[in-house]
Amino acid sequence: MTIPNALLFTGTDGIGKSTTAVAFAMACNCGWGEALPTDGYFSDDHLSAGDACGRCRSCRKIQSGNHPDIIRVEPSGPFIRIKQIRDICNTLSLKPYEARLRIVIISDAQAMNPQAANALLKVLEEPPARTVLILTALQSSDLLPTIVSRCQHIRFSPIHREKLKTFLVEKHGVNAEDAAIFSAMSNGSMAKALSMIKKNSQANWICLRDWLLNNIGLEKTGSLSLEPIIILLSFSEKLSKNKEIIQDSLEIIKTYLRDLIIYKYSPEKIINKDLIRKIQYVSQKITVKSLLSKIEAIQTAQKDIRANTNLRLTLEVMMLRLARNGV
Repeated sequence: MTIPNALLFTGTDGIGKSTTAVAFAMACNCGWGEALPTDGYFSDDHLSAGDACGRCRSCRKIQSGNHPDIIRVEPSGPFIRIKQIRDICNTLSLKPYEARLRIVIISDAQAMNPQAANALLKVLEEPPARTVLILTALQSSDLLPTIVSRCQHIRFSPIHREKLKTFLVEKHGVNAEDAAIFSAMSNGSMAKALSMIKKNSQANWICLRDWLLNNIGLEKTGSLSLEPIIILLSFSEKLSKNKEIIQDSLEIIKTYLRDLIIYKYSPEKIINKDLIRKIQYVSQKITVKSLLSKIEAIQTAQKDIRANTNLRLTLEVMMLRLARNGV
C-alpha cells in the first residue's frame, strides 16, 4: 500500500482524529517484528497487517510523546503561527533520527494564520522523503483549498447516538436517562461525552439549561422578539464572561430549538423530555422556518468563536439575529 505524503482528518472535536493520527504513527514505526518479547505475549498471528504492538520501544516512545521523529504542532494561543511552521521546515530538512517514517501531526489546522498556511503549502508542494504530514481540522472548508487539494481527505463521522448511549451505560455506569442526554449533547463525540460525565451531573446540566432558556425567553414564548434589547445584550455580556461554558451553552440552546422542530413530527424523539409540555406549547407558536433560522444564527456564532472573533460582539450579534427571526 502506498502511503500519501499528506492526510487531512476532519470531524467534530473529540471524535478521535488525534488518537488515530498517533495510532497511525505507531503502526508505521512499530518494531515488534524486529525484537519480539520472550514472555510469550506475542504469537505469529497476534498482529494483523497495519497493527502496532504498543509494547516495543518505538510504540512506547510515541505513546509518551517522546519520539524525536513524531512531531506534534498545536495552536499557540488562538493561532498556529508561522514560526511554528518554519520550525517544522527546519526539522524536515534533516533526515529522521530513528523512525522508518517521520510523522508530523498538525492539530486544529484551521487555526493556522495566513502566513503559516502559506508556509505549510510550500512543504506540501515539495514533501520531504520518509515523511507524512497529518492535519486535523473541524471541516475542510476552514482550510485553504490549495492545502486541501494536496491532502488525502478522511472524514470522521460522529458516533451514532444510540451506540454512544449504550457505551456510557455499559462501560461507565451512567443511568440510561443521563446517558441519553450526554450522547445527544456531545454530537457524537466520545471525548465530549466523557468530559460531561466528569464535569457535570444531570442536576448541573438542568440548572444551566434552565438558566439559559429563562434568560433568553425561549422557554416561555419561543420568541426572543418580545424581550427588550437591553435584556438580550445583558445576557450576551453575562455569557461572554463564562468562556468555559459558552460552547456547551450554545449546544444546549440548539438542542432545545431542535426539540421544538422534532416535536412537530416525532414527539417521542425529543431530548428535553422533562420540558415536554412547554415544548408542546412553544412548538405550536413558532414555525419551522423561524427555528431553522435561529439554529443557523447559533451555528454562525459558534464558527465565529472558533475563529477567535470578538466574543461579546459575536454573542450580541447572535442574540439580535435570534430576536429578529420572528415566529
